[in-house]
Amino acid sequence: MNVQPSASESAAAAAVAVPEAVPALDTAGPKDPGPGTGPGRGTALVPIVLVVAGGLSVQFGSAVAALLMPKAGALGVVTLRLAAAALILLVVCRPKLRGHSRADWGTVVAFGVAMGGMNTLFYQALDRIPLGIAVTLEVLGPLALSVFASRRLINVVWAGLALVGVVLLGGGGFDRLDPVGAAYALGAGAMWAAYIVFSARTGRRFPQADGLALAMVVAAVLSLPLGIWESGAKLTVPSTLALGAAVAVLSSVLPYTLELMALRRLPASTFAVMMSLEPAIAATAGFLILNQALSTTDALAIALVIGASMGAVRSQTGARKKRQKG
Repeated sequence: MNVQPSASESAAAAAVAVPEAVPALDTAGPKDPGPGTGPGRGTALVPIVLVVAGGLSVQFGSAVAALLMPKAGALGVVTLRLAAAALILLVVCRPKLRGHSRADWGTVVAFGVAMGGMNTLFYQALDRIPLGIAVTLEVLGPLALSVFASRRLINVVWAGLALVGVVLLGGGGFDRLDPVGAAYALGAGAMWAAYIVFSARTGRRFPQADGLALAMVVAAVLSLPLGIWESGAKLTVPSTLALGAAVAVLSSVLPYTLELMALRRLPASTFAVMMSLEPAIAATAGFLILNQALSTTDALAIALVIGASMGAVRSQTGARKKRQKG
């Protein structure tokens, strides 16, 4: 029988998950099918396929965004992505504007600021360093949040393993990487951690995906002046608008939908472990679309960060089960 975790436990367990999926942890979860009615093998594979498809969508969307940057600039791509995603989510979710307290709006605004900051910093990093490395550095933010939230000694080991991976990525001192790009990726990771905190709070205050839609509007409004400042009329070119809409669908709308469906059939902890494979998916997308080959050292570094993420989530899940049994 699956025991439903609390909202705070779900958010912490999903610290390595993609951002768009986190609000769903507060509104969806695995349902106990009852004794003797477990799903068949084909049914059990459905949520796994959904999760993998969502991860592929996110990272290949980032690869498409990298192709768009020469036309619209990093800030312009962020604006196009957030604006298009906000419009789509507003149409689909139709969030209610009345009946919310000042604290509710404060939470959703903070959520939107974190979302906008995370996207802006990540695309600035993507403009300077390979996609796989950017995602690997970014995932350290959620990993750190998971380690600090658990307060268990074993997770210090996982954090140390991730740190070894980061040192390998930097060639011992980040002189091999663009230091500005690496700093942007680490900053995006810090904003990702803030995103997780405020997305969990937003999910408790707003029904369904209403909070996500409203926060996306906040992020889009904040990014608009930056996009116009950098790209101006380039943002109105039809081909650029079309690619921006594609990035929004691939990186925000489609993966969120797929992951929401998966979370209705899959324990949050299992979902989080699978999402820790994001750096590997990003490296693959970078290789196939952007011709960004990774060295053996880079591949080993990414594997260490993935292993640390999976270990942190699994140790946290094991600790929770022990508390529940006790």
